[in-house]
This record gives sequence, structure tokens and C-alpha cells, in this order.
Amino acid sequence: MSDRITRKPRFYRSLRRPRLVAAWLATLGLLLALASAHASDDPEGLVFEHDGQWVASLAMDTSVHMQVHGLLAEVTVRQTYRNDTAGWREGRYLLPLPENAAVGGLTLRIGERLVEGEVREKQEAKAIYEAAAASGQRASLVSQNRPNLFQTAVANIGPGEEVEIEVRYWQPVDYRDGEFSLGLPLTLTPRYNPAPDPEASLAMQAMAAQPEALPVALAADERGLALPPTVVLSAEIVAGIELERVESPTHAVTVWAEGGVHRVLLAGLVEASDRDFELRWAPVPSKAPRSALFTDRIGGEDYALLMIVPPTLPVAPLPRELILVIDNSGSMSGASMAQAIEAADRALARLKPGDRFNVIRFDDDFDLLFPEPVPAQPGNVARARAFVRSLRAEGGTEMLPPLRAAFAGRAPEGYLRQVVLATDAAIGNEDALLQLVENARGDARLFPVGIGSAPNGHFLRKAAEAGRGTHIVVRDVEEVAEKMDALLARLDRPAMRDVAVDWPGVAEAYPARIPDLYHGEALQVVARLDALRGVATVRGLAPQPWVRRLLLDGEKATPAPGIGRLWARARIDSLEDDIRRGGDIERLRPAVVDVALRHGLVSTYTSLVAVDRTPARPREATLGSTQVANATPAGSLAFAQGSTGWTRELMLALALVLGGLLLLRTRS
Repeated sequence: MSDRITRKPRFYRSLRRPRLVAAWLATLGLLLALASAHASDDPEGLVFEHDGQWVASLAMDTSVHMQVHGLLAEVTVRQTYRNDTAGWREGRYLLPLPENAAVGGLTLRIGERLVEGEVREKQEAKAIYEAAAASGQRASLVSQNRPNLFQTAVANIGPGEEVEIEVRYWQPVDYRDGEFSLGLPLTLTPRYNPAPDPEASLAMQAMAAQPEALPVALAADERGLALPPTVVLSAEIVAGIELERVESPTHAVTVWAEGGVHRVLLAGLVEASDRDFELRWAPVPSKAPRSALFTDRIGGEDYALLMIVPPTLPVAPLPRELILVIDNSGSMSGASMAQAIEAADRALARLKPGDRFNVIRFDDDFDLLFPEPVPAQPGNVARARAFVRSLRAEGGTEMLPPLRAAFAGRAPEGYLRQVVLATDAAIGNEDALLQLVENARGDARLFPVGIGSAPNGHFLRKAAEAGRGTHIVVRDVEEVAEKMDALLARLDRPAMRDVAVDWPGVAEAYPARIPDLYHGEALQVVARLDALRGVATVRGLAPQPWVRRLLLDGEKATPAPGIGRLWARARIDSLEDDIRRGGDIERLRPAVVDVALRHGLVSTYTSLVAVDRTPARPREATLGSTQVANATPAGSLAFAQGSTGWTRELMLALALVLGGLLLLRTRS
């Protein structure tokens, strides 16, 4: 056989020479970096169109206005799409909203014309939108991707035009530790979708699937990607009581009072949408409420929102068996991992000599520090704190196995098992995880700790409900000590258990099963009543039997339009929980649709659609589509999950360049 046939190609022969290998790596990395940069978003928001030219992309600006009245907030999110291209485009955006938002309003604005949206069944709304888009009519669609994540779309934005949509929703105001608060997610941490769990049922595996995305029938070369939007935000608070302070722990704000109204603006006026917004206001201590009642009447039906603050009584804490479950997956990279480590370390430092504990860390695998929980002796605690300090963020987010391990077995007699889960909850299998919590936790209580600037609030709230615990969010290392101390104090001091509300007449109230209340928390229940009269009686153990009565038609009842929508959102949430638990979907799905249509709300099975009947796009013009990107959460270094393809390629390219240069240096 000739040498010409047996000899390896020059490239393969070069691999035997280290300096040439290094040069190949560096060159390949540089070429890939250049290609990635060419395919990425231009700093001015350019997109690479099918004709091979760089053109100005679609841009979107967001403004938010919050109108707070007592315990109810009505919020308007305005998205203004601007098309600077020479073609006709569709704009799309994944819109994160609060997990308990009742989304029920859509307005499409073209110049001076306004088109009000209608709630239709999801497939019907989608068909209406796609037909309008294809025929050249301007149209908008708002559909639910998840309970706290919605897809907005606007079709047929002409060259040089601006088209605006307004999405309206209602949500309850939270009251805890003597403060009112209202939150708004402005971005999201990209979700990790695990492989099917071998121990899960087929129904649970189906729940873990990727959520539905809004399909748009366009060729790949007609798509584009626009830069994340900026945000302008304002708020008006009519608390009904004298306030001591109004502030935001997440953003710098300007606050001023006019009569009984407190007005709020972002101090920077325009902000990046890279972290969630939270607004807090505290009453003057002597004016702090012990109860409140807000009412609404829609279509001949009466609704009430009741808030009760239970008494704070001394309770002897039970010895605890604390199981710390720490997420060290790739989405936790950066500030989130530092916050999780500090939170876990704080919890370990507060263990008492009589306690027991264990630590579980997880990414796409998991480890238990000890085979089983151990006494909180100094040597064990020191080993655990060193273990936690050594954690680094990498890999996927496989949360089912570690949670199953945390709930396995039972705590010794006289101990209460408390599972503290520190995570950004960047997972796509929320339903399967919630079903695990409901079915496997036994007597344990689950206390989720949300980590980072944009955690998954829906999962945190629902996991705490299913786990009969409570949850907090830690957004900054500086607030870890305060937040964790407050949480751990709550674990020792349940304020009230076995809570029930007796309503007069016929009532349907949510939550149907009221969770235990912990120190500093308030009871909030929303109900549909046959009449707003009589007395509502709240009962519970705190730790002795406790009773509070509230007159429904008394002077304390404040009219608040929107309470009916909150009830409908809670009713839909309850029905969807029944579906997740394996209920008869053939019976439950029509019930969800009925409530959503009657109250005009977006749900799993209904969407909002608005169509301007006047055709705008010429028949010969094609329609391109632009996805407006969601901002990377502040402090996050998690490129691996949810980043665009070019970002991953750029990171690989840089790694190749550095590897080649290091190899050259070592061989010099």
C-alpha cells in the first residue's frame, strides 16, 4: 500500500505537534467569536435580514402604572412597538407578571384608534389572530404560557410606525410584618426542563413538558431578535390609613404625597428590565390594621376580600430537624450562588444544640452531606458550613430527586421536620414538583427561599402552600441576614393553625383550605357570597382557641371594583390545581373556561385577542417577525440556560482562544 494512501491528512498530522494544536485552537476560537458577534444583536438593536443587510430592528418600550386602593392593585402594562425597518413586522414578547395576577384587559392603539380586546377560548383566539395577521390587519394576542408568564404579540406594524398595546391586570396587595407590598416581575430566569422522572407517573411526566409557545407561521429568515425593553414605572397608593413610609428595596424611587395619595416614580425615570420591582409601604404603628374588608358586586353577585391579622402569642418551639436543600445549578451562577450560600450558612449558624439537620445540594445530580440527619453538634455544623462554602454553580436543575430525598423517612418522635429550599426555581416542571410536595412530604413543612433578582414566584408561592410553610425572596447578599433571621424566627413561631372562616349564607371562598399562618403573616380570603350581610367569623388555634368576627355590611366594608376578578382568578387556580392532581379534565376544563369567559380573564384555556378590521399591509408585502428579548437577570452569569445560541457560541469561542493561548504559553 503506497505512502500516499496510508498517510494521514495534514490536519491530523498536525495534531501531534502541540504548538500547531494551540494555533489551531486559537484560530478556530477567533473565527467562531467573529461569527458569533456577527450573528448577535447589534448594540443599536440591529437584526440580520434575509437580504443580507443589517437594518434597524423592531424596538419595544414598556411603561407600567400601578393604582393601589387598599388591598387591591389595578396595573396597566403598556408596550409600545416601534418598527424602524423597511418591512412589515410582527412583535412578540414573553411578559412576566405576578403569579396571582388576574389578567383581564387588552387595548390595541393605532394612532388615535382604540380596539378593545375580547376573551375567547385559546384556540379560537389564536385562529382569529393568525387570520388577521395573514390578511394584513393589525391585531394583538395575549395568551398564558404559565400562570406567571404570558406571551404578547402584535401583527402588521408598518415601516416607521408605532403600535401600542395595554395589558391590564388586578392583584391583591400582600401584608406581612406590618408592611404592605406589591411586586412586579420585569424579567425571568430561563427555565430548565428536566428529563422525565423515572419514578413519576405518565401524567406527571406530561406536566414536565415545555410550555406552549405562540406559533407564528413565518420562515426562519423572516425572523429577528430585538434588545430587551426599558421600563418606565409609576404608582399611586390610596391606602386609606396614614402611612409612615413608602419605599422600594429593589429600585431607587421618588415619593411624594398629595392629600391621601402617595405617588411613586422611578428615580432614574427609565430603567433596565433586568430585575423584579417591589414596592412597600408601612402604616404609622398606631394605625396598623388588625382587619380589613373590601367588597365588589358584578352581575348580581357579591364578592368580599377579608384580611385578618392574628395575635402574636408566645409559643414554645418544638425541636427541629432542619433539611437544607441548596440549588447550585448553572442558573444560580454569580450573585445568586453567593446569596444561596449566605442564606444556608445563616440557617446553619442558628441551629440549637437540641436540633438535628442535614444538607442536600443539587444540580443535574445531588448529594447528601450525611447519610441521614445528625445532631447539631459543633463539629457537624462546622463540616456543613465548610461544605456549603465550597459549592459552585454548574449543571442543570434536577429538583425532583433531592426534594424526594429531603422528604424521605420521618423525623424522630418530638421533632418537626422543616425543609428549607434555596433556589431561583428556574425549572420547567413546576406541576410535577408540586405534586411531589403534596404526595411525599408527610409531616414535613416546606419553606422555599427565592434567590436572585428574578426568581420564579409562581413556584415559590405554590410550593409553600402545598408544603404548609411560607416563603421569602432574597434578592441581595446584604439582606440575607435580615431575611433568613425573619424566616427562621417564623419556623419557631407559628401564629395560628387550623384556620377556618364561617361565612353567613352560601359562600365559595379561596383558598379553600387555609394554610397555617406564621408570625407576621396575615390571613387573606376572597369569597363569592349570596349577599353582603351578616357576620364572617374567623377561628383558629393561636395556640389557644381564637375567634374574630367581622360585620360584612358594616362601616369597615369598603367598595373595591376588581375583587370579583380576584375571586375568579383564585377559582381558576383551584380548578387547575385539581387538574394537576389528576382530576377529570373533561369536567374541570369547561369549568375553567366558564369562569374565565364570565369574568373576562386569560387562563390556560382562554386568551385575549384584539383586531383592527381595517387592512393595513399591502397584499404583496411579506410579514416578518421579531422576538423582543427578555433581559438577563441582574447579577446572573448563567449563559448555559436560556441564553441565545450566539451567546453560547461566543463563550465556547473564548474558551477555545484561551485554551490555545495557554497551550502556546506552556510550550514556549
